Order: sequence, then C-alpha cells, then structure tokens
Amino acid sequence: MRMKRSSSPENRKVKSCAIALRDATIQPMRILVTGSSGTIGTRLCEALLGQGHDVIGVDWQHNKWHKNIDDLTIHSDLKLDETFKKIPTDVEAVIHLAANARVYDLVEQPDRAQDNVTTLFNTLEFARRNKIPRFLFTSSRETYGNIDATACTEDMVRIENCESAYTASKIAGEAFVEAYRRCYGLGTVTFRFSNVYGMYDDSDRVVPLFIRRAKKHEPLTVFGEKKCLDFTYIDDTVRGVCLALEKFETVQGGTYNIAYGEGTSLVHLAKTLKELLSSRSEIVIAESRTGEVVQYVADTKKAREKLGYSPQIPFEEGIKKSVEWYGQYGAV
Repeated sequence: MRMKRSSSPENRKVKSCAIALRDATIQPMRILVTGSSGTIGTRLCEALLGQGHDVIGVDWQHNKWHKNIDDLTIHSDLKLDETFKKIPTDVEAVIHLAANARVYDLVEQPDRAQDNVTTLFNTLEFARRNKIPRFLFTSSRETYGNIDATACTEDMVRIENCESAYTASKIAGEAFVEAYRRCYGLGTVTFRFSNVYGMYDDSDRVVPLFIRRAKKHEPLTVFGEKKCLDFTYIDDTVRGVCLALEKFETVQGGTYNIAYGEGTSLVHLAKTLKELLSSRSEIVIAESRTGEVVQYVADTKKAREKLGYSPQIPFEEGIKKSVEWYGQYGAV
C-alpha cells in the first residue's frame, strides 16, 4: 500500500559517503550536536564537517561507526549539570537530537520520557546562559497522534491526541523551545522528523530489524495491518537540517515537517525487503501496539516554501540503498 504525496567505540571502518548538498552559502561556525553517536547524529556530523563547520558532539555512548566523530564527542550524560561544564561556551548553534526515541520502549518505561524533557531543558538553559543565537530542536511526527488527515500540516498538533509518554515528551519539548523563544529571545527552529531510515542504525527500529530478520528468514511481524507511515531517507532528513541552518535568519521561529511526504504501509515494507533479500520470511500480522501512531503522511509544503526543502530519495530507492549499505558493512 502506498499513499501519494500531499563500552568503547567499535570502529567499523565505514567509508564516509558524501551527502548531495548544494554549495552552502553559510560561513563555517562552531556547532554543538547532541546525540552525535546516534543514527541521525552521525550522518549530520558527517554533513556539517563536510561543509567546513567545527563540530562538537555530546553523547553518553561512543560512536560505533566513525572514530573521527567519536573523537570530537564529549562522552557524558546531558541529564547531569557537570556535562555542560565540559562544553565550550562559544558555540554558535545547537542542534538537539539527543532523545530516547523508541516509542514502545517508552510505553513500557515511561520514566525515559522524562529524561527527554530533562536533557532538552538542560540544553536550552546552556544556550540561554551563554547567549547562543541558534537552537534547532528535533521533534517527531508522533506529536500528531492518530488523526483523520490525508496529510498532516504543522498546525494540527493537539494535546488530546497524545498517544504515549514519548509523544508527551516531544510536545513538552516543543512547548519549552517556544517558551524560550518568546521569553528569552532565543532563536529557534523545530523539526518534526518521520521514520528516518538508512545507514548507521543497528537498533530494533523497523527497517534494520526487518532487514536483520529477513536475512535469517525469520518472521517479520507487522503491528497493525493498515499501519502506514512516512519513511524518510536519512540524507533527506539531514538536508532539511542543513537548509534550516543556512537560512536560519529567515526561518527561525518556525516548525517544519521534514519527511518524504508519501505513505508506505509496513506490509509493503516487509514485502519489499523480502524481495530484495530473496527471503523466505513469513509476514505475520499482529494488533497495533499501545501508544503507536497507525497512519501518518507529512504535508511538506511549508518546508518546501520556507527552507527550499525537496526530498530526493523515494522509498523504493532508499530501501534498496539501505539493504546495500547494511550488506556492505554487516551492520545488522
């Protein structure tokens, strides 16, 4: 089903792959990236370094994929005040990616949602105290909840549609960011990402999980036969962030859907991976899990008009790239 648009570092010797970004007109700056060892953080740091920026990462985990990114990362917990004493105060932009991001994990362990709010608050305070002019926050399509809409525009978030503790942490995060913008004059941009997939992910998110299981011919369990989500290739996500950074003066104060803008059912995902991997895996349909959004497609008009954002990698191409990348690096 498709919907039309509307612990020490384990250096896996991954060869950096350039992201096809247009020539940036922004002057290089010193940028703090929280969550720099994660999937998006790793790819974003690659892009920022490629543009000539001075990048400082913060993550409590080591980077499994890139020793050079691990070397520029401060390994410390953003919940702790002492962490912020280790960070240079002359950074010119903060990109806050750090979060506990597995929705169902936070259904079972809701205290981890509180961690999301605490780490964001601490990072906002760091930016406020040090008069950092740019703060970019990454929220989620989960903030929309289960609503009856062909494509979700940025003004459709409602508290009454909050489905999980994870969702609550992101809605609260957006509120904090807006409060710091209004109350303290902090320059902010908020993104709502959607099912980012691609490289640098060996977690239990659905794409790497299905690839891993399909390779072993193990069952692929789809939680919700009609579940349809907006899968966004990681390079398109990173492009959106870089565009906002480049155009910050004109786009600050805004919230932007960064997604492909097309829905793909989880059943279609499973069938596609079976075909690409010549897998004998059985597709098992189970009930949707508590707290998870059943259907989401982003309306990306605002990002297109304000940021100049135009996603380049459709699902069929992106999933093939993902299979090839995982096959090359044995990541799953």
